[in-house]
Amino acid sequence: MRMMIAALLVLGLAGTAAVAQEASRAPAAKASTVQSAVNLNTATMTELETLPGVGPATARRIVEYRQQNGGFKKIEELMNVRGIGEASFLKLKALITVTAARTERAAAQ
Repeated sequence: MRMMIAALLVLGLAGTAAVAQEASRAPAAKASTVQSAVNLNTATMTELETLPGVGPATARRIVEYRQQNGGFKKIEELMNVRGIGEASFLKLKALITVTAARTERAAAQ
């Protein structure tokens, strides 16, 4: 009887250790899938949709905004897009960037 209890305890501890080890790997795996910041001036709708909280409709509005306004000059302009308020912007801030589109750079040179 004691041997069975000891065996169950060992199996329980081994299972707990495996779960803890897997949980410790999860953030590292997630971090490795993080890509570079999404450029609001060059990103496709598909790339924009990879951002949290940005679906097809919001991605379309971002593209329309940059076409109508000649691109984004600073990331804060994203809040001018309908559907993106301050709370949404703060979630996206670290994931986005703004640089000139390649065609704009070439024209400037």
